[in-house]
Amino acid sequence: MYRFLVTALLLCTGGVLQAQQQEGAAAFSKDIRQPGVQVFDVRTAEEYNTGHLPNALQADYTNKTEFNDRVKYLDKQKPVYIYCLSGGRSSKAAQWMRENGFSKVIELENGVNAWKQAGLPLEGVNEKKPQLTMDAYNKGTAKGWVLTDVGAAWCPPCKQLEPVLTQFLKQHQQVKLMKVDGGNDTDVMKTIGAKGLPTLILYKDGKEVWRKQGVATAEELAAAVK
Repeated sequence: MYRFLVTALLLCTGGVLQAQQQEGAAAFSKDIRQPGVQVFDVRTAEEYNTGHLPNALQADYTNKTEFNDRVKYLDKQKPVYIYCLSGGRSSKAAQWMRENGFSKVIELENGVNAWKQAGLPLEGVNEKKPQLTMDAYNKGTAKGWVLTDVGAAWCPPCKQLEPVLTQFLKQHQQVKLMKVDGGNDTDVMKTIGAKGLPTLILYKDGKEVWRKQGVATAEELAAAVK
């Protein structure tokens, strides 16, 4: 059951009254398994990489540019289950989201700290993997048409981009895909100048011919290979 606090938040859009809603770890764990739920981690990327809830997307609430850029790719009509380390940042982020048209935002009471105390598992704990090397990257982009996708599973706009890439690659089978993990392959990202997620870079025989930071359309990608 939801814990309704005494203070209600007045949404800016339409004057609709929406109460702050929090759930304990056990209820939160159960509810995020529902179809269509969006799980949203508003800690830093470094905190996220120490362990996160299943299927969680990430945006650092304290980095306003990053937060505002990523939150717009969440579906306002679907439930958002939000959390941080102890509840402070997620409470502020949830309030902002309610005031900006999100229909249902549920907070994890006391955050990851409460999740751990309840004995619930986190994903991604101690999952270190070797970085992609520049040598491997250069070899992978040296011949023919190659599209580099710098993204991450936890990045909301990257999720938005996935079906676009699937459609494009199906229609342009001469183009190979090179994946760069935005949460792991930081050396490659720095070298190729990928400063945000997602970043798309198109190569022809090892030469960069097109680049875009952000979500591209299938039409933009198709025009780039002509």
